[in-house]
Formats: sequence, C-alpha cells, structure tokens
Amino acid sequence: MIVAHLDLDAFFAAVEELEAPELRRKPLVVGGDPHGRGVVATANYEARRFGIHSAMSAAEALRRCPHAVFLRPRHQLYRAYSRTVWDTVRGVVPTAERTGIDEGYLDLGELARDFLEARVLGEAVQASVRAATSLTCSLGVATSKVVAKVASDRRKPGGLTVVPPGREASFLAPFPVRLLPGVGPRAEERLRDAGVETIGALASLGEAELARLVPGKVGRLLRDRAQGVDPRPLDLTSTRISISQEETFEVDVTDRNRLHDELRTMAERVAELLRADGRSARTVTAKLRYGDFSIRSRSTTLAAGTDDGGEIGALACRLLDRALADRPGALRLVGVGVSTLETYRQLSLV
Repeated sequence: MIVAHLDLDAFFAAVEELEAPELRRKPLVVGGDPHGRGVVATANYEARRFGIHSAMSAAEALRRCPHAVFLRPRHQLYRAYSRTVWDTVRGVVPTAERTGIDEGYLDLGELARDFLEARVLGEAVQASVRAATSLTCSLGVATSKVVAKVASDRRKPGGLTVVPPGREASFLAPFPVRLLPGVGPRAEERLRDAGVETIGALASLGEAELARLVPGKVGRLLRDRAQGVDPRPLDLTSTRISISQEETFEVDVTDRNRLHDELRTMAERVAELLRADGRSARTVTAKLRYGDFSIRSRSTTLAAGTDDGGEIGALACRLLDRALADRPGALRLVGVGVSTLETYRQLSLV
C-alpha cells in the first residue's frame, strides 16, 4: 500500500490571501471576534510566528499580536475552492478519500510501482493544485494512513515527506505522543504522567503497562499505530462523515427562545450543505458548552435520512431541551451537527 495524506496549508487564511493579496505580508487570523468569545479557525504563517494557532481564543490571539488582521470565516467561498482542489487532485490520482474541506488521503499505489514513483506522483499533485488554484498543499507518503498523516505535517508549507517501507516506526518514534492520530487529551495525560512522552515510548510498552495506562482495544490500536501499523484502507463510501455548525455567544445565554432560534438558523445552514453534497443525514446532534467550558451533547437517530432544515432544527431544539433538563445553566456556545450521512434521501414509509 502506498498512500498519501494531503493537507492544504493554512487553508482558510490562504484563500483570503488569494482574494486580497495585500494580506500576504500581514499576520492574518480567520475566526471569531477578537473582542468577544470566538476562537481561531486558522492563522497564516506570519501570524503563527506570534504563537497563534487554531482553537486558541481570538482574544488571546489579539493579545499576542495586536496588529493582526482578523476576518470572519467565509465558508461558502472555502467550499468553492475546496471543490476545485479535489476535482484537480482526482484528475491526477483518481482514488481519493476526502476527510475534510482541506485534507484527505490519496491511493498512490494504484499508479506508482514504488516509492520513487510515488514521490514524483505526489509532486505532480502539488503542482496541479498550485496551477489550478494558486494554493499550496503538504503531502506525506507512506505505507499507511497514520504514518502519512504525521508525515504531511513535517515540512509545511508546501512540503513533501516520504517515509519508505521499514522506516515507519523509526520515523514516528521521536515525535510527542500527542501527535499520534487517535491519542486524545485523556490518553495523552495518562501516558505523560507515566513518563511516556514520545510515540517511540508508546510503541515499546509491554502488555501489562499498556493495559494499565490505556486498557482494552484502544491501547492495542494506539500501540500498533505507534509502531507504524495501520491496516485501514481508504474509505470511499462518503466524502465526509459529519456536518456541523456552532455559535459562540458574546455573553452566556439562558433565553430558551434565543437558543432555539440559533439552532434553527444553524440547522438551515447544515441542510444547505447536505443538499449541496447530494446527501441526507440520519443522526442529529445538539452541542452545548456552559460558562465553565464543560460540554454536553445529545443525539437522536432517525429511521430515514433527512436534508430538511426545519426537521433538523426541531430535533436539535428538543435535544437541547433534554440536555438543559439534565443540567440547567447559561450557555456559552450551542451547535447542531448531523452524521450517519447517506448519498440520497430515503423517504420514510411510516
């Protein structure tokens, strides 16, 4: 298996720079209001020199770089660029798994006989994307998804990192354990507390120690990945696994009517995205974040998929009410998401 992970470099910010070239030499942050409670979606490389990164509060980004330019995301514009990118990529490598608006996996093995040819093919993908959109992308090429994913982040922006067969474990070994796909905050904390700070240290854990730190199948899966073992093939059944929207409020909100209105508005956006992809969804989720930053979510699964914003909004409102009945309180953020996506709308017979 020869697989590549493609990651568009600072995608939202890069698109904004294409739309307004005068932004290229300025620190640029795409995200929420820096004078409110929004978060950074992405930052260009000039802004990253100040330690600004995605998921940071926009207010903290402003403190770190008061002269940065802050823009609100323009998702419709980004989707248009993303479609062009992936149409271009599939013109070079037909088999691709798109895992997000700005990343995915490519099956190089169906075209390249070895890793030398895979490198040339990866360079062709990068050149094609640059010619079609003026955007740059970074690629990692390896024998498995997990190694390719880590490799794609090694030489940004615009880099190409190839990990030949037999070098997977040694390539991964020096990196912090948090960089291994699948290691969440809790697992990272347990591992670090036990002195397991690198991927190599995780890879060398014995059965008893692994079972104590990360019990069950998850622990064995993470150790396999740390050793570069990841048998997952490309998933070609869907282009994305979920769609969601969320809103962070300037001030914590308790007004149930306003919360419902926000959810219904977001549900219409989600429905538009579903229809644009020619898809429907069977699972609807409402997300709540309280003033103390704790998060709750409630989900329901339908017998048949829907792409109707009104139906998604009504379900999300009921789910929010359920969550607030379990834990009342003012909310800092609400969101609505859909998953269990289908490629067509199936009409219910009941």
